[in-house]
Amino acid sequence: MISMMYHHLNSDRCSNKYEIFEEHLKYISQNFTTVFPCDKLPKNPICLVFDDGYFDFYKLIFPLLKKYNLKALLAVVPKYILDDCDIEDTKRLSYEHNDLFQYYENGTFCSYNELKEMIQSGLVEIASHSYSHQNLVEDSVDVILELQKSKKVLEEKLNIKVESFVFPFGKYNQQVLDETKKYYKYAFRIGNGTNKDFNGTKGVIYRIDGDNLKNGNEIFNFFNILQYRIKIVIKSIVGNR
Repeated sequence: MISMMYHHLNSDRCSNKYEIFEEHLKYISQNFTTVFPCDKLPKNPICLVFDDGYFDFYKLIFPLLKKYNLKALLAVVPKYILDDCDIEDTKRLSYEHNDLFQYYENGTFCSYNELKEMIQSGLVEIASHSYSHQNLVEDSVDVILELQKSKKVLEEKLNIKVESFVFPFGKYNQQVLDETKKYYKYAFRIGNGTNKDFNGTKGVIYRIDGDNLKNGNEIFNFFNILQYRIKIVIKSIVGNR
């Protein structure tokens, strides 16, 4: 099972060009079946995971998901989500990657109303990306608050059950993972590896980096997939460090 990691379209960093990304999604629609973590795995399953919940997901990516009938898991950060936003789309999309958290009051992230619309489509499921997007391995961070408060706020605001957690910056250790599994069934990391299923490897689901694609199907060539599979075999033996 393949799980992917994406962030933006048409941004300055951690992004993909719109045309290449549409080509990528078209290829996926023709060769894979997209799944949520709770789904029974079909032949050639793939889980598309988008980090942070920037407004361009709603404006640019969600229409592509509808066009190609693809499911996606969207990992969001409640501290920066507005209930609604009437600021012009062009302004909401105008900020560079490093400024998006600072200017969240200008609607740089999807609003709760936009999240509700996407959830109702059946194509988007919400995951937690912590409450305030902190590195959970830093001593100064209240890990339990980041895990608990995010889940509580999202479930109350969206009237859903949140079972997936995506580690901010991909950072975690065994203590953080153990705490995460008290509140969430599924835990996602970075790591460029495949997975047998949503149990992952030693409790975490590896994701392949899908930012900065050069073409629509480069990730899925034989040699790349072989490399991702070998990595997981090694990690299953030596651990997730």
